[in-house]
Amino acid sequence: MEVIGADGTHVGTVDGVDGHRIKLTKRENDAGHEGGTHSGHHHYLPVGLVAGVEGDKVRLSANGDVAWGMLEEK
Repeated sequence: MEVIGADGTHVGTVDGVDGHRIKLTKRENDAGHEGGTHSGHHHYLPVGLVAGVEGDKVRLSANGDVAWGMLEEK
């Protein structure tokens, strides 16, 4: 599923759920972010950021740039 910010910005693609975090796929970690340097490892978002699910999209309560700033790396 695609993860999008409240503003519709692409944040990533769900790879799975790990506890209370959404695990994003490695291959899309730079998607939508100029000069991204985060490829090659997983990023996680808190499940608490999820505002809802719309079809095949997970919509966050934060805009994409704010959500990107909240990503945890592993």
